[in-house]
Amino acid sequence: MSGNYKIFKNKNVLITGHSGFKGSWLSMLLKRLGANVIGYSKPIDETNRHYNLLNLGSLVKTIEGDINDTKMLNKVFSEHKPEIVFHLAAQAIVSKSYDDPYNTFQTNLMGSLNVLNAIYRSDHVRVLVYITSDKCYENKEWEWGYRENDQLGGADPYSASKASAELLYSSYQRSFFKKKSYFRSASARAGNVIGGGDWALNRLIPDCIRSIENNTNLEIRNPNSTRPWQHVLEPLSGYLTLASKLMNKEKNIEGSFNFGPSTKDIRDVKTVAGQIFSIIGKGNLITNENNHEFDEAKLLQLNCDRAKHHLSWMPKWDFAKSLFMTADWYKRYLNDENVIDITNDHINQYFENSL
Repeated sequence: MSGNYKIFKNKNVLITGHSGFKGSWLSMLLKRLGANVIGYSKPIDETNRHYNLLNLGSLVKTIEGDINDTKMLNKVFSEHKPEIVFHLAAQAIVSKSYDDPYNTFQTNLMGSLNVLNAIYRSDHVRVLVYITSDKCYENKEWEWGYRENDQLGGADPYSASKASAELLYSSYQRSFFKKKSYFRSASARAGNVIGGGDWALNRLIPDCIRSIENNTNLEIRNPNSTRPWQHVLEPLSGYLTLASKLMNKEKNIEGSFNFGPSTKDIRDVKTVAGQIFSIIGKGNLITNENNHEFDEAKLLQLNCDRAKHHLSWMPKWDFAKSLFMTADWYKRYLNDENVIDITNDHINQYFENSL
């Protein structure tokens, strides 16, 4: 990959939301790169299955806290003095944003404000990678990918909260962070990620695996909706590359970057679920297109030219490979293989044993 990953060795790196799906993979990656990882997440419980199965509690410094707790958050920054921050903590489920819009905005907007304020007050943070979502764009059901300067917005509370979080970040960057000569930052917007270790509710792949574990049919809504599916290691490699180039103060790196798959790798929900079941050899799906509890975008994809030109980042695994590796992880898990071994094996394959 294009980043200088040696730059993370012995650096104090803070990850907010480190116990989640993306966060646990990123924690494992940074630990392998020799970073001193400080993780800040809500109290760990049985829902953090990948984190627990990786035994990350013994590998990284874990601090249980809420990004809405400003006192605790500021204490973490003052005591642990992170040099690099990856901000991932969020309420990340679209359906939950309909059930609880207040706390979705509270976490995704005001919680992010607390993180930005803590960074602004810190004399130690040199780099911030501020992760939002591809859903921050005002979705017009275009057949072409959204660019970083396209209109932000969102009909559902989750999308609107992510668009708001991007506007908040842009304000801080232009009003405050530009005054800090030693500080660099950028926001990152990734498409739908798949991969082993995700057990979130109301996400397609975890729902597939739960249906296999429970020996039940999987009922899917909006079977023809398309998503920019990519393996979780794709955007994470982009985040690491982005952070390393920010640390090196390379030109044209600040601002926002999209990380998504090739447009030829867009697939509909029904195809993805069916192929997961086919590769694992178990599972059955049924569709119920009349079950519309809430509205979701039917067509969404990203233009990633900026990441290609300025970061030399491009997706490495196509749709077939990404889906196979995802199914392979869960198939091996269901066969009682060691999750640490499975996860490290997938990291080795993606980075070609270069870490």
